[in-house]
Amino acid sequence: MQAASRESYKVAAERLDAYVRGAEPSAVASTADDILSVAALLRREPRLRRALSDPARSGADRSGLLGDMLRGKISAEALDLLASLVSGRWSVPSELLGATERLGVEALLASADKAGDLGEVEDELFRFGQVVAGSPELSTVLSDPMAPAERRATLVDQLLAGKARPVTGHLVGTALAGFGGRSFTGALTRLVELAADRRDRQVAYVTVAAPLSDEEERRLGARLSEMYGREVSVRQTVDPEVLGGVSVRVGSDLYDGTVLRRLNETRNALAKS
Repeated sequence: MQAASRESYKVAAERLDAYVRGAEPSAVASTADDILSVAALLRREPRLRRALSDPARSGADRSGLLGDMLRGKISAEALDLLASLVSGRWSVPSELLGATERLGVEALLASADKAGDLGEVEDELFRFGQVVAGSPELSTVLSDPMAPAERRATLVDQLLAGKARPVTGHLVGTALAGFGGRSFTGALTRLVELAADRRDRQVAYVTVAAPLSDEEERRLGARLSEMYGREVSVRQTVDPEVLGGVSVRVGSDLYDGTVLRRLNETRNALAKS
């Protein structure tokens, strides 16, 4: 987001945090669903996006337009949060859409946090991403924007039935819709990171040839926490093709100490000699 849009989102996010402090988890989750339904409306209606972010209109005018359209159709709490959002300044209409999606996601995560389930939701999102990544056929079906949305949503419901919390299912549905303009797998990754961030944690993606023991994972997490100055969630992916060693990615930082990397470097050096 550009600076003006970031500031507008910050105001709405602070209002969300204030609302969450005095609300029950189920009420916050319901509010989140309302916000995400409006995000879906904005995604379908570019003219509405433009009207609600039009700098030629005052913030009060845009907020009033939103209220005229949605009052009685969504909760008063959701309408209040969305009114705070649209009354801000937006650099481009697409950033209003992205902010609405983000606000809905943050509300879902906040509901899980209040219920004491946020760590489990983060785990479930990551594990589901691994399931998808491990099945090319499933990945193709879920990532295909041309496939009927209802079919993909039904498939996700079947896969998660009895295995994940409702908030996790709602977040996966948001990923299916292309959260933040990302691919399905990219959206899942971003949702894992947002869940970790709400717990004041960084995510470390670790690739190994064989699973780390609990003690090895604990030591690695402790070392990374020292490096980054905050708690780190270690997320393991087992890939026998790396042969040995460990690859760690934290944000844009990559530490690749795998045998495969060393073999590739040796092969490249020999090719140049």
